[in-house]
Amino acid sequence: MREEILINVSPREVRAALVENGVLQEVLMERASRRGLISNIYKGRVRRVLPGMQAAFLDVGLERTAFLHEADISRGPDSENGTSLGPAPGIRDLLQEGGDILVQVLKDPLGTKGARLTTYITLPSRFLVLMPRGNGVGISARIEDEDERGRLRGIMESAVAERGAMGGYIVRTAAEGTSTEALRADMLFLNRLWESIQGQAARVAPGQLVHEDLPLALRVLRDLLSGETERVLVDSETAYGRLKDFAAQFMPEMVPMIELYRGSRPLFDLHGVDDEIQRALERKVPLKSGGHLVIDQTEAMTTIDVNTGAYVGHRNLEETIFRTNLEASVAIARQLRLRNLGGIIIIDFIDMTDVEHRRQVLHALERALARDNARAQITEVAALGLVAMTRKRTRESLEHMLCEPCPTCEGRGFVKTPETACYEIFREVLRQHHQFEFQELLVLANQDVVERLLDEESAPLAELEEFIGKPIRLQTEAAYTQDQFDVVLM
Repeated sequence: MREEILINVSPREVRAALVENGVLQEVLMERASRRGLISNIYKGRVRRVLPGMQAAFLDVGLERTAFLHEADISRGPDSENGTSLGPAPGIRDLLQEGGDILVQVLKDPLGTKGARLTTYITLPSRFLVLMPRGNGVGISARIEDEDERGRLRGIMESAVAERGAMGGYIVRTAAEGTSTEALRADMLFLNRLWESIQGQAARVAPGQLVHEDLPLALRVLRDLLSGETERVLVDSETAYGRLKDFAAQFMPEMVPMIELYRGSRPLFDLHGVDDEIQRALERKVPLKSGGHLVIDQTEAMTTIDVNTGAYVGHRNLEETIFRTNLEASVAIARQLRLRNLGGIIIIDFIDMTDVEHRRQVLHALERALARDNARAQITEVAALGLVAMTRKRTRESLEHMLCEPCPTCEGRGFVKTPETACYEIFREVLRQHHQFEFQELLVLANQDVVERLLDEESAPLAELEEFIGKPIRLQTEAAYTQDQFDVVLM
């Protein structure tokens, strides 16, 4: 697989794109006006403890208080590693109002919700993740070779025993095939970083930032670079220098693949990334076969409907449906990554009667999601033919990052028809007639509504004038939307 990482830098925004075999798979954005907070560490002060919710609200210096659930509060190394410690204590046994606690951002503020916090602090590096309050060594599930898993575990357990290091470690996928020296260097770096964070936490006041995660361009190198990456292309000379310095310090073998783009044509434009981002904001996603997906994102969940569209197949109806669903499963996995959709996702595949076809479609979806960095869980096909899945949501979706609700429809996705607006005007005229005295009425409305009043609705308008015994004048207002109007007494 040919994999490229493109980094576009502008004065107030940094964008990164992951392209696999020429197809855009993932887009990450960071703006100066609202940098992501994921993995930032704060010294928080407990403002409210809510036993009924088994949660607390903390002041960490952000616009809104942040949320900490009892399940995200560490009670020692055993709890960090998932070992049962008996009955869980109540939230009031763990936190007291006015107390200070070191927390890490688990989820960015989303919509009206504040940031989600955890005390299970993790510090990632190129090859390892340090859990300061955990213990033991874990290996990424994506490293499937058992011999390699055993080699990595042996190296780490030996290094931990030699240094008497505190905390637990997770060996990341990028560590596959790496040397003992590189793993030990990463471990030493993370231990020093944690000591520095502890020292900073002791000095700062509550509500202050203790440790900020890397900027987007450097995070991309740390988290997305893999053995399949052929090159990293960046269009800023300043960012290029920083990337080279970072790579030279932490991943020297990757330095040659970092390249500076000097072309006159914009980097994202050259690779068609901007066009793909634009298409990712549309509700309808065409499939190569002629079918299509319809994706609707709501507050509670995301729904995806699969349709055959113009695809009529070659053999029979069941085969046509099966082929469409197979193609859709791959497209859905890509759209979830590209749009950064998370939470509950309901997929309405076209109904399949063959049990083996249903199994193959689910397997295709699971296989397509295997390369996704966000954790996903899929259920079996339900009785109604729906597939429910969850995908870990940390940052806002692409749509929420780039768009806002339409001021015309206020996010509903539709507006009233001119016919509906005409009948509402008629009712408003009658209401005014019964309540006030006036010489004539002036109706201000959208051009389409006025034209309908003068054409299809001219007869009812004349009857209304005769009924109220007063003239009704019409005036077009260019600034008015289709369902906006005013009835003015003259």
